[in-house]
Amino acid sequence: MTSIPNAGQAAIIEDIAAAIVANKAWLSEIDGKIGDGDHGSNMAKGFGRAAERIHGRDITLDGAMLILSEILMDEIGGSMGPLYGLMFEDMAGAIAGLAEIDAETFSRMLNAGLQGVQGVGNAQVGDKTLIDTLVPAVQAFDAARSEGFGPALRAMMTAAEQGRDSTIDLVARIGRSSRLGERSRGVLDAGATSCCLILTSLGTSVLQRLP
Repeated sequence: MTSIPNAGQAAIIEDIAAAIVANKAWLSEIDGKIGDGDHGSNMAKGFGRAAERIHGRDITLDGAMLILSEILMDEIGGSMGPLYGLMFEDMAGAIAGLAEIDAETFSRMLNAGLQGVQGVGNAQVGDKTLIDTLVPAVQAFDAARSEGFGPALRAMMTAAEQGRDSTIDLVARIGRSSRLGERSRGVLDAGATSCCLILTSLGTSVLQRLP
């Protein structure tokens, strides 16, 4: 069974952080069209701090996720920080203590993160939120898991991008942007976009480490 070790994988979280920081301006631009316009700056601050704190440390993937989770929940503003913080906390819990992470355990990790997000909100697919990215991505990984870890990761990333793009044609039903009604159509959702960045960066980073 193809897998990666859990130990020494802090760089995976650093890769995700680098993608968020690099897209700071874009995320804020998207958010500014139907939201507060601070999504990019808040996300970059939280993920950037996490990258600084884990850099060079020999820690497990779940350990790095917990550091990121704590920073997102305690040190940045907005509604998305705590939500992503909970997602990474639950993902970390699903792989804590494991020596290896294979397709099965990665699936458990993804589903734990999804359940964590769904447990604190009422958003459904079609509501123009990060759920529009996260749900199809997790479903695609699970559907392709029998083909192998690598193909499942690629399916996850493709579905994440498709989910992100689907929000352009949706009307926001949850959160601040829902007050705009039809005026929220025609714009990407910032949360769905940052979720896509997280998942595609995670998938790419893990793929690079597969034997």
